[in-house]
Amino acid sequence: MPVTVRATTPADLDIFVTTLHAAFGRFPDRPDEDGSGVFWSALEMDRNLLAVTADGRAVGTAAGYSFELTLPGGGRIPTTGVTNVGVVPSHRRRGVMTALVRRQLADLRARGEHVAVLLAMEATIYRRFGYGPATFTRRLSVPRARAGFDETRRGVPVGTGSIEVLRRQDCVAALEEVYDRHRRRRTGALDRPHRWWALGAGHPPVSREPRWIGLHRDADGRPDGYVSYRLEDGVLLVDETISTDDGVHEALDRFVLGHDLVREVVLQDAPSDHPLRWQLLDHDAVASSGDEAWLWVRVLDVVGALGARAWSADGDLVLQVEDPFLGETARYRLDVTDGRARCAPTGCEPDLTLDVADLGSLYLGGVSPRELLRAGRITARDRSVVQRAEAMFRTERAPWSHHIF
Repeated sequence: MPVTVRATTPADLDIFVTTLHAAFGRFPDRPDEDGSGVFWSALEMDRNLLAVTADGRAVGTAAGYSFELTLPGGGRIPTTGVTNVGVVPSHRRRGVMTALVRRQLADLRARGEHVAVLLAMEATIYRRFGYGPATFTRRLSVPRARAGFDETRRGVPVGTGSIEVLRRQDCVAALEEVYDRHRRRRTGALDRPHRWWALGAGHPPVSREPRWIGLHRDADGRPDGYVSYRLEDGVLLVDETISTDDGVHEALDRFVLGHDLVREVVLQDAPSDHPLRWQLLDHDAVASSGDEAWLWVRVLDVVGALGARAWSADGDLVLQVEDPFLGETARYRLDVTDGRARCAPTGCEPDLTLDVADLGSLYLGGVSPRELLRAGRITARDRSVVQRAEAMFRTERAPWSHHIF
């Protein structure tokens, strides 16, 4: 039976939510009386899609949230956070997901957006649609008994602030303020719109699940960092540590690692470049696991995307970008002067040839061209091209994103 894809309206909310949960074999949580307190409270029904059979049955969903993405150099662009893509089991492997994604990409291009982003539950699904992993996260665990900090380090931050322990519901405004300041400075970060906080839509500490918050304030009393956590059977589980300063971040790490009646502290989704191992007396006390891709990037407009970010070195490259899913191949000349780029189509021979998914991986600076070259994912005209690309795409620190959507 043929399936068509159509845009949703507010009247489709119930059927969208029901179809989505059926696709994943789950039942919806109960929302609060006003409809808030669940992840779908923040759905934007003018950006969502339904796949519908000829007799009117909804069999697939795709959603998109309006976000702002922070780029290398601190610039920010509008982007769509793609999510809730699912097909009910009775209609899988019939091209329904492909139809949903193809329509969604066309809609996003029509909106003029340079890139789309998503969090992939299965890494094997989205590369074929042109998405590449661009930021990474890891799980760090430390036995409390081995968590002493090395005070002989040069440049150990001198604490000038204070930490207050609060319940999540008592400091939401402060959390929102700190996160917004953080995301404007951290490459790869997405904003958390106010309505997410107001609706309790998302994951802790945005959701209303009980959490303790260690709220850091500077010497003037202004919030400048927080850690969200809970304690289970002697294990202190950290949802996220957000700060606007490395010294504040260390102060918050010291806070959780110094908690009494704890045998282990687990940072569940730490940045890939977290320096904790190098801050402790016992280098091997930190166990790293669960390394995984977090934010996946799909380039929709090569010229606009490359022109929007800042660059670490001047130079020029000719890129041949292949987009098998959309059936497109084109060459672009990238010229960078004083850290800003001009990009335009060209007929010149390519320096680098790569899939659009691999361009997405390179885009935020979290993956190096040399790494992809060694993996056989890109080809280069010669070694000097790779060295130049390394210098241009490099960022001062690894991109990190931790908004769950």
